[in-house]
Amino acid sequence: MKLIDEVQQVYVERYGEQDVTPVDPAEFAPPLGHFVVGYLDGVPVACGGWRAQDGPAPDHEPGDAEIKRMYVSSSARGRGLARQVLAELEHAARLAGRRRLVLETGIRQPEAISLYRSSGYEQIRNFGVYRDHPESVCFAKSLPS
Repeated sequence: MKLIDEVQQVYVERYGEQDVTPVDPAEFAPPLGHFVVGYLDGVPVACGGWRAQDGPAPDHEPGDAEIKRMYVSSSARGRGLARQVLAELEHAARLAGRRRLVLETGIRQPEAISLYRSSGYEQIRNFGVYRDHPESVCFAKSLPS
């Protein structure tokens, strides 16, 4: 997908390598996942998804969903699309019975950190493959039932 290739290039530019987190597209299929693509004038410009993460503890709790591949093309930034994608992911996760969203981003992505903090996400201990990564920061947000 064009947008995933673009976000991977951003990771290369900012961190020197692609995000190597294992991501299987099948993980985003309902009911244990959800993926959205936003379009402007018929062109895909924004995307993001969540996948169920019910364990193992202590990284994840039953009812968790992990946000992955949030991205807005540079040509479409500044229009609130990231916030719209995030709101849709939260809505879909809540409808699917998910209780908490978790995510990882990097310290060289201040715009992402600002989006998550301003959307009610709180920093948590790094998890999974990012547990000991010094350039990672993880966040979580409880979803209302």
